[in-house]
Amino acid sequence: MTVQGDHAARGAEPQRDDGSGLPVDSPPHAAHDADAKLRRRRLLGFGVLGALVLAAGLGYGAYWWLIASHYVTTDDAYVTVTSAQITPQVAASVVSVAVRNTQFVRSGQVLVTLDDADARIAVERAQAQLDTTERAVRADFARVRQLNAQITASRARIAAASSNLTKTRQDLLRRERLASTGAISAEDLSAAQNAFRDAQAALAAARARLSEAREARAAQNALTANSSVHTNPQVQAARAALQQAQLNLTRTVIRAPISGIVANDTVQVGQRVAVGAVLMSLVPIYHAYVNANFKETELARVRIGERATLRSDLYGDAVVYHGRVAGLAGGTGAAFALIPAQNATGNWIKVVQRLPVRIDIDATELKRHPLRVGLSMTATIDTARRG
Repeated sequence: MTVQGDHAARGAEPQRDDGSGLPVDSPPHAAHDADAKLRRRRLLGFGVLGALVLAAGLGYGAYWWLIASHYVTTDDAYVTVTSAQITPQVAASVVSVAVRNTQFVRSGQVLVTLDDADARIAVERAQAQLDTTERAVRADFARVRQLNAQITASRARIAAASSNLTKTRQDLLRRERLASTGAISAEDLSAAQNAFRDAQAALAAARARLSEAREARAAQNALTANSSVHTNPQVQAARAALQQAQLNLTRTVIRAPISGIVANDTVQVGQRVAVGAVLMSLVPIYHAYVNANFKETELARVRIGERATLRSDLYGDAVVYHGRVAGLAGGTGAAFALIPAQNATGNWIKVVQRLPVRIDIDATELKRHPLRVGLSMTATIDTARRG
């Protein structure tokens, strides 16, 4: 009983495994089948993995070919705007400043008021000069009318002098015939001769006065011809001086030329400002656009009118702006740098250049989500759609 129990106990011991999954006491063909199954499983796994990689590659290739290749994207983009610089057009002292930095103003709103005392005096002086000039021109026209009257009178005097000369000549001839017969005295002949000479002198004087009046009228006509008091050049010049003075008076009140936010405010009350000095800037934030600096290798298919989407770091991905390509810059940033690159000298390393592309933003979206100058943007251009 003991021997059989020991043998039964030894027969119940577990059989050892050599790592193939089969007992060491298994037949050789069983181990061979297990290796074959393991290899098939491994080949199947590699095949599935390869198929997945191939499918992923084909999928990405199709995505790139059909979709991704039609877009170019850059995060080297910034909000830009054409701001307005506020400069005085007359030199004067600052009386009041109505706005300050960060304040939004509308077109026509008063920004700065200058002292207008000098401008008012200039207006009064110009008005007086205009009145004086108009009076002088009216006198010129009156002088022309006076000369015309003198010419008419001179012509009448010439006609009378001519008639008198004819009469005195006839009287002289008649007396000379009578004198030859002794019918009249020498005194009567002398009186007839004197009358004739006086008639000749009167006619010459009348003609001289006519010529003098004509010359004077010609000189006056040079000042008044083809014009009236209101259209006379002297009056127009004086009126223009008055208008300039009045314009300078209105310029003592500086108004906003556009709507925007006040920036770079440097003006102070009491400061005397010169013509052209920059007092502040106005930034029209609702007319902002984006300068997107794309690599030169990305611009082959970028054209004006293509659609673009933009995202701002200010609002994140929650706000997407839409716009269109408005134009490409005339040169790269390096070309217009203060110290441009000198690629023809020394060692040279090629650097991919970037060209600014202007993208106009939808105005409605700008009003809904205003931007500020200099903010970072991410711009994506759809090169497949231009309509």
